[in-house]
Amino acid sequence: MQRRGLRRSTAPVGSHVVVCMGDPAAADVAAARAGPPLAAVHVDVPDSRLPLARARNAGAERAIESGADLLVFLDVDCVPAPGMVRRYVECAGEDRAPRLLCGPVAYLPPPPPAGYDLDRLSELADPHPARPHPGENETLENGDPRLFWSLSFAVRPAVWERIGGFCEEYRGYGGEDTDFGQCAAAAGVRLDWTGGAVAHHQFHPVSDPPVEHVDDVVANARIFFRRWGWWPMSGWLTEFQRLGLAHFDPADGWRHGPSGD
Repeated sequence: MQRRGLRRSTAPVGSHVVVCMGDPAAADVAAARAGPPLAAVHVDVPDSRLPLARARNAGAERAIESGADLLVFLDVDCVPAPGMVRRYVECAGEDRAPRLLCGPVAYLPPPPPAGYDLDRLSELADPHPARPHPGENETLENGDPRLFWSLSFAVRPAVWERIGGFCEEYRGYGGEDTDFGQCAAAAGVRLDWTGGAVAHHQFHPVSDPPVEHVDDVVANARIFFRRWGWWPMSGWLTEFQRLGLAHFDPADGWRHGPSGD
């Protein structure tokens, strides 16, 4: 679906870098779809915790080596609207301070039996209620870095290097996005919400809180606290505590399991 979406882009896409985590054959699946030139990167998965931060860094490294002048990150389950790349390119070309550009992500309902109709995605998808949703040609400057997410964003290579990429201490689900936003702010890079750079997130079941990722969330929250001095994902952590899956130790912070274990 992502390559089908890129094929419809109203701006040229120089290269599509696909990062395969623990599955080298995944690139063959992507290559079977027509689209922009494909570059595949494989990242080993040493255990059950996906190295998402490392994967994004590896993709950026390949794109920069290939001569990219704008890095556009898009999660595998996101489909770009035809104007997404064009809007990122337009905004990145403006003479402004170093910036992260984040486009709106709209969430699709379950697909019909025949699959999604790419011509109708904008009619079906609703924007995420917890993120800004600027108008088609609007840019909301100086966004809260705590709201940064990596589902869809764009950055110039020089700004990427200034930020330093994603911290690879994080593995599995949660925390690495918020950490990256803090790294950007610390490096003097602001967050701009870029209207019109829309990505459509394909439907898949989710848990709220994500109980299947409780071990990752607690471990990554502890890394984040050590690096930044405050606890991210506080809503999830509080819900995990209510469910007896985690607890807060005043002397040692958030821990796995119920209090007393």
